[in-house]
Amino acid sequence: MAAPRDLLHSVFGFDDFRPGQGEVVDAVLAGRNTLAIMPTGGGKSLCFQLPALCREGVTVVISPLIALMRDQVRALREAGVPAGALTSGNTEEETDAVFHALSVGELKLLYMAPERLGSGGTIPLLRRAGVGLIAVDEAHCVSQWGHDFRPDYLRIGELRRSLGVPLAAFTATADAETREEIVARLFDGEAP
Repeated sequence: MAAPRDLLHSVFGFDDFRPGQGEVVDAVLAGRNTLAIMPTGGGKSLCFQLPALCREGVTVVISPLIALMRDQVRALREAGVPAGALTSGNTEEETDAVFHALSVGELKLLYMAPERLGSGGTIPLLRRAGVGLIAVDEAHCVSQWGHDFRPDYLRIGELRRSLGVPLAAFTATADAETREEIVARLFDGEAP
């Protein structure tokens, strides 16, 4: 696999990281649990997409926004990155194609809504797919103080423990209380 900086240019079209991105990418590449609070438009997605290309296995991305997932999957595919999404907005054919790509080891990034974690078959599916990293977008949704609380985000810590893989959580908005709850719920209280 190419070096991260080479992929930064060849896949994503950037000559250098934005402020803060390099440190977050390094932490995620090293397999450290990571909480990154970056401003909207600060390039959070690159901080898990680039490491996904450098790490073994599939990176599962938990996101609450179907439109954003679809946009990111489309952009990644246009850049030649094998990515897919399992969302309620999928057609049956799209879902079948994602399951097939997972079963034959063709995906590097799999996007899904947190509600899918409520399905009994999700953790076994992700184990079989060889997930090596979990990325959580809009991580403030795990907090009851967050403005978009989504109860299914509470299942992500269990997913991390079940798969035994590192987790990288990203948000643009998190006061001290919200950060503490993110750490407690996603990282079992161990500061990343």
